[in-house]
Amino acid sequence: MTDTNSSDAYGVGDASYQAAGQEAGIRKLVNAFYSVMGDLPEAQKIREMHPDDLEESRDKLARFLCGWLGGPKLYQGKYGTIKIPKAHRHLEIGPAERDAWLKCMEEALSQQPYATAFKQYLLEQLYVPAEGSRNREG
Repeated sequence: MTDTNSSDAYGVGDASYQAAGQEAGIRKLVNAFYSVMGDLPEAQKIREMHPDDLEESRDKLARFLCGWLGGPKLYQGKYGTIKIPKAHRHLEIGPAERDAWLKCMEEALSQQPYATAFKQYLLEQLYVPAEGSRNREG
C-alpha cells in the first residue's frame, strides 16, 4: 500500500475497506490497537473497561470495522446490529477516555503499511464513533 491512493475515494463503496487491507489488514490493525492499549499509561482506564481476555473484544472491533469501512457486515452476521451509544452506556466514557481510545488507534495506525492519507482520513472518521461512545462530560 502506497501513498498514491486518492483520499477522495475513501468512504466511497469499499475503498476504505480495501485501503485497510480487507479483513486481514483490519485484524492486524485491531491487534496493534489492543497491544498499544495495554502499553500506554494514559490508556490504563480504558484497558480496565475490557475483560482480561481480549479475544472477543478484538473480534468485535475487527468485525465492526470491516462493515464500517464498507466491507462485509461481519459484526452484524455474528453479533447482531450495534448501536454504539447503547453498547457503551454501562461504561463511564468522557472526553479523556475518548481521547485515550483515539490515541491508541493513532499509534496502531502508525504501525500499519497504509497510505499516509488513509491513516489521517481513518483517524478523523474514527472520531465519530469514539465521540458516539462518550456518555459523560469532562
